[in-house]
Amino acid sequence: MGGYTGRVQPGGTPAVHELAHLVMTKLSVGGSWDNNVYLLRCRYSGDQLIIDAAAEPERIIATCGEGPVRQIVTTHRHADHWRALDAVATATGAVTVAHADDAPAIRAGAGIAQQVRDGDRLRFGSIELEVIHLAGHTPGGIALLYDDPTGPPHLWTGDSLFPGGVGKTTSPADFAVLLADVTRKLFDRLPDETWVYPGHGDDTTLGRERPHLAEWRARGW
Repeated sequence: MGGYTGRVQPGGTPAVHELAHLVMTKLSVGGSWDNNVYLLRCRYSGDQLIIDAAAEPERIIATCGEGPVRQIVTTHRHADHWRALDAVATATGAVTVAHADDAPAIRAGAGIAQQVRDGDRLRFGSIELEVIHLAGHTPGGIALLYDDPTGPPHLWTGDSLFPGGVGKTTSPADFAVLLADVTRKLFDRLPDETWVYPGHGDDTTLGRERPHLAEWRARGW
């Protein structure tokens, strides 16, 4: 793991998680919003993908270095996750990506160039990510799954799953939808060792959260 803990501070030093084929850099932006930005780089081609260009475009662009950024994925429509999208996309020439149900509400620059749905695949260099649609926090929330051939899966969940529960919802119906999607598409499918990278705060694993599913269901949030 190279000392990677998954904990970063707003404005602080980025954390680097080195895998066999993928290098991921995590940084927190936006001050008190504490939004996580993830930069994924293919070790072999140098091609990169950004998850949630949330704020502080200069820091994000500097973190990218000289490697080409192929795509910028926005996990959901809430503006705190795409305030830097226009500036970063303009600077890098990357294709902007979001779920079809949230893309129209992401009003950054020319809008979203590539709309995706559940099960679609995103590729950069030798790396492939699977799009997993998780409705409830917003209609078009997504997670991105990297099925590492040399170790456990890695999962970027936006605001749909955090340490301690699912993301905030505005009605019991939306909560039921989100918990059902997270249970069926993540917990029922993936192993406990799956590393989870949320949209805010520290990382976790599915195994750490799995024992609390019934508690989340009972409390309703």
